[in-house]
Amino acid sequence: MLVDLEIRSDHTHQFEHSAAEVWDAIGRTDQFRRWWPWLRRLEADGLVAGDRWQCMVQPPLPYVLRFSITLDEVEPGERAVATVRGDIAGDAELTLTTTDAGCDLRLASTLRPSNRALEIVSNLAPWMARFGHDWVIRTGLEQFRGRAF
Repeated sequence: MLVDLEIRSDHTHQFEHSAAEVWDAIGRTDQFRRWWPWLRRLEADGLVAGDRWQCMVQPPLPYVLRFSITLDEVEPGERAVATVRGDIAGDAELTLTTTDAGCDLRLASTLRPSNRALEIVSNLAPWMARFGHDWVIRTGLEQFRGRAF
């Protein structure tokens, strides 16, 4: 019997840049593949409500994830809410909050495998799914900080 493995994450990161500067960087989707070499494919028009991003991600594991991100709600400079569908499914929210030092970027998501192969791997080795997820978040943030500004 397979257990429905759900990965919940909630990360807040401080930036010494204004919320407007960070939002502007996040909106430069044409730069994402340069910043993140493990992002094998991205089709995206921008950070606008209704846009559907097609993604292919290669974490340092023996599988590739293919999924779409639909931007359901976008409040420019503040917040984006998205639905994820494909090899993984769930929802995510990105929020920017102005602080005295710059801004806080918060990324919260609830994701689960949604194809049979990933469900089996996640049940046999749940640490692998968590590792892949955390690696993409941690590495993505480090590369964003170093390349976007």
